[in-house]
Amino acid sequence: MEPVRRVTPAEFMPGHPTPGMQREEAVAADGIWTGLVHTEPGMESAWHHHGEYQTSLYIVSGAMHLEFGPGGAQSVDAGPGDFVFVPKWAVHRETNPSAEPATAVITRAGHGEAVVNVDGPEPP
Repeated sequence: MEPVRRVTPAEFMPGHPTPGMQREEAVAADGIWTGLVHTEPGMESAWHHHGEYQTSLYIVSGAMHLEFGPGGAQSVDAGPGDFVFVPKWAVHRETNPSAEPATAVITRAGHGEAVVNVDGPEPP
């Protein structure tokens, strides 16, 4: 059995890359991934999905505008204290429309590739 352990920010590893955002990995184990994502003010990430992973984000600071769906025509907005759920295979991109850096805690449950960068959403 594995022991309980503490993971400090100094132990975070670089997370999966997507242009426009910085991910930091805190824990990666069988079926779970957790860490942080940072998005600078005005930045927009590239389109991506998380394959077989379901993703939950807790917004710590800043703001998140998440576009998804056919043609990227649907969206949700979230701020500090909000959670955002992204289902398996949902192609999306995040924007930080605020004037301050955005940080969110990410938890993913699933298997396979945790981040798949794509050219864009499915056509409308």
